[in-house]
Amino acid sequence: MQYEMMAPIPGFLEERVSDVKKNACIDKSCYDKYDVKRGLRNRDGTGVTAGLTRVGDVRGYFMRGGEKVPAPGRLIYRGIDVSELIEGFLSEGRFGFEETAYLLMFGSLPDGRSLDGFNRLLSEYRELPSGLAEGMIAETPGADIMNKLARSILAMYSYDPDPETDGRNIAKELDRALRIIARGPVIAANAYSVKRRHYDGESLHIHTPRRDLSTAENFLRSVRGGGGFTRDEAGILDLCLVLHAEHGGGNNSGFACRLLTSSGTDIYSVMAAAVGSLKGPRHGGASARADEMLSYLRRDVRDWKDDDEIRDYLRRILRGEAGRGDGLIYGMGHAVYTLSDPRAAELKKLASTLAAKKGVSAEFELIEAVERLTPPVFAERDGGKKAMCANVDLYSGFVYNMLGISRELYVPLFAVSRMVGWCAHHIEEVAGSGKMIRPAYKYISPDAKYTPLSERC
Repeated sequence: MQYEMMAPIPGFLEERVSDVKKNACIDKSCYDKYDVKRGLRNRDGTGVTAGLTRVGDVRGYFMRGGEKVPAPGRLIYRGIDVSELIEGFLSEGRFGFEETAYLLMFGSLPDGRSLDGFNRLLSEYRELPSGLAEGMIAETPGADIMNKLARSILAMYSYDPDPETDGRNIAKELDRALRIIARGPVIAANAYSVKRRHYDGESLHIHTPRRDLSTAENFLRSVRGGGGFTRDEAGILDLCLVLHAEHGGGNNSGFACRLLTSSGTDIYSVMAAAVGSLKGPRHGGASARADEMLSYLRRDVRDWKDDDEIRDYLRRILRGEAGRGDGLIYGMGHAVYTLSDPRAAELKKLASTLAAKKGVSAEFELIEAVERLTPPVFAERDGGKKAMCANVDLYSGFVYNMLGISRELYVPLFAVSRMVGWCAHHIEEVAGSGKMIRPAYKYISPDAKYTPLSERC
């Protein structure tokens, strides 16, 4: 009865939709008229330079004579090519996410003693405060893991004895950041378990992280209800975490992080906002969409080795006649990368090996066909030769599927990886900027006079 009394008047909002559309929609020609950088992008598609960073860089082209020239993609973490970083820890048989987190947070690679101390600190910080684990996660389940992750990070504010520091105490900010980095995967795994129990009627499994396990190992152990996993499985998940840890300061969530930090707000609000940004389907949801697209291909394409049949299906996807019906081929193309996405290239290597061990090489080859055939299909439609490559989402969704990880966790996994980069950008903004970010919007409505209520029609 209370809900019915508070419900909106029938038809009230519907009748005003036309007013909203009239007053909220701006003709696209106005953006050209006033030379507005829509989406903070220049006319050539490059991003508007809004700041400086030493954390990470994304390279996919170079400029020559005012034109973008495609180039092999590179992802740089603190000056080190991510491919070189990965080759280093894989050749030594180590997990790399914790080492990568150290590099991004502190600016240089750790020696053995420093890495050991860092690992011990993260292991200690993974344990959630009892009130957070029970009150926020177990007793108030949520259907969306990203929403739960953001709410839980905000709740960490209540367990900080001095949350409203002025933000200039770097030691305290680092401590808060490392607690968030350590606890993010635990929160996501626990929120998923509680969600399955409350909404899906499954058994509830909550596991305290083991201090002798890495982030990737603890996550697999949690989402599998304490079940086992192989070294290969943990290794490829660890690689996914490394590849998603940072992607420059100009992406939507990275910029949201720096935007809020510049206001002087607390780190918990900053990280929750970044999670909210990544939750948006235009930003973080492509791995789940790519995996869903692959499921349609597996179902609808009869011969996975027939390029002509696959090519025809991709054409149908572009026409909105197959897949989700939205005309999008997920996992292909990128705002910066042109000839190659280094994250996709690195993940593809291990994905091929794991696919062979799990007996799903045919599916892996189907993905390779999508990667190979999509660019010419786009060229047919658009009549151009724009450089296009597979991005990391084409293979990360396939990897998560091989690991038995639910699609509901694809974006949360992205988020708990990227928290490292977000925290690094937060610390850099705190330590070095000192100026609030405030872009301008041009007001274009005409002046109007106030009309008394009795005279309004």
